Amino acid sequence: MKPAQSISRAVQMESVSKVYGRGSRAVTALRQVSVTISCGSFTAVMGPSGSGKSTFLQCAAGLDSPSSGRVILGGTDLSGMNEDRLARLRRERAGFVFQSYNLMPSLTVTENITLPLRLAGKRADRTWLREVIARTGLADRVRHRPAQLSGGQQQRVAIARALVTRPDVIFADEPTGALDIRTAREILGLLRQAAAEANQAVVMVTHDPMAASYADTVVFLADGEIAGTAAAASQDQIAGRMARLEADR
Repeated sequence: MKPAQSISRAVQMESVSKVYGRGSRAVTALRQVSVTISCGSFTAVMGPSGSGKSTFLQCAAGLDSPSSGRVILGGTDLSGMNEDRLARLRRERAGFVFQSYNLMPSLTVTENITLPLRLAGKRADRTWLREVIARTGLADRVRHRPAQLSGGQQQRVAIARALVTRPDVIFADEPTGALDIRTAREILGLLRQAAAEANQAVVMVTHDPMAASYADTVVFLADGEIAGTAAAASQDQIAGRMARLEADR
């Protein structure tokens, strides 16, 4: 795969807090979170239910604005940007992979993959598109529509769609939650390959220790705060850490 843009830090979160509501009804989802995610890295974000995982991903991706602190995505400070500028930045700097795939049922595989480029008014690089399709194992499915694909194949289309714009960072929200174990491992291998070979950062929210074991680093959240990190951790080590976080609630 071709490299992403030549920056070293894909995402920086500096003292990011997020509060929903006001007064006695205020709920703090993130508390003074600071983290740097480098290009070429695969980071998993884990924590008990209500720990702030989804809010972390939404703020890091520019899908939600922090109450305080700042987020730098692909070298660009998101502070004060309006929604139009944020939308353009997300198209250029970020790719998204969700559990629900979010494919357009009336479009073919190729059309779904290139949809972000079409929305941005750009032409696909045909050489790069062929490489992405080959890497994701979709070469014999390019004319199929989502209803003609298995769940694993649909998730491959979503990953190809995330890769085709050459983003600095791919955000994945429970990307293997609806897949069987074999297909999940294939999808996780593709995400790890994107980080290792394309110098793209992958940030994945997951509840699954097996999925998190594919990451270079696991960031653990508890009550909206970073409760620790683990590098090159095994599935059993991650599961043990999660069990301790659950027990401390």
